[in-house]
Amino acid sequence: MHARHSFSFGEHYDPANVRFGLLVASNDDVVAPGAGFGAHLHRDMEIVTWVLSGSLVHRDSDGHSGLIYPGLAQRMTAGTGIVHSETNDSWRVTGGESHARPVRFVQMWVTPDAQSYAPSYQQAEVEDARLREGLVPVASGAPEQTDAAVRIGQRYATFSVARMSAGQAVQLPAAVSVHLFVAVGELTLEGFGPLAEGDAARLSDASGERVTATAACEILVWELGTPRGS
Repeated sequence: MHARHSFSFGEHYDPANVRFGLLVASNDDVVAPGAGFGAHLHRDMEIVTWVLSGSLVHRDSDGHSGLIYPGLAQRMTAGTGIVHSETNDSWRVTGGESHARPVRFVQMWVTPDAQSYAPSYQQAEVEDARLREGLVPVASGAPEQTDAAVRIGQRYATFSVARMSAGQAVQLPAAVSVHLFVAVGELTLEGFGPLAEGDAARLSDASGERVTATAACEILVWELGTPRGS
């Protein structure tokens, strides 16, 4: 397993880098076939998983199990406590032959707007064609964001994704905080400059900056905090 963390995580603790607003984890993980994260406990956290390539098997103590793949949004509300595992062993679910493909996924945690929610799970498809049109709300707790694929228990957080072709431009949200992660490809961020795969930008008091793809890319964007004008 190869993991890249945008913030302090687990034993890798940096007191100056523990969160960005409501976002407390953004982990870019690559897991080899047959490997993964065994059963472990979470509490009081909204966890969103977005697979970039390959497939990831989810199992949890509430009886949910299934295969997560590119274009399938997954949300898990840990609430009062849930045990889950994430592994790259789809053949154990599908009954097919084992494979040699790694899975790459980004898992993101935001703090909920209330403690002790009942644990819950949701997943939903997001069409590739829609993702290629611009930023698509994938997970949100904002009351006005009614078209998000999955709902989270945080009214001041929205997670969006765009798959951009070279030359395509997208405007980021205007919000108290915006976290941009370049999952695939390269782009230019207005007012800053070039960003490449694996780079992230943290924008405070964001004013709707534009990003322009210089190569085909996939961007993951969190809009955090009270939006301007509200």
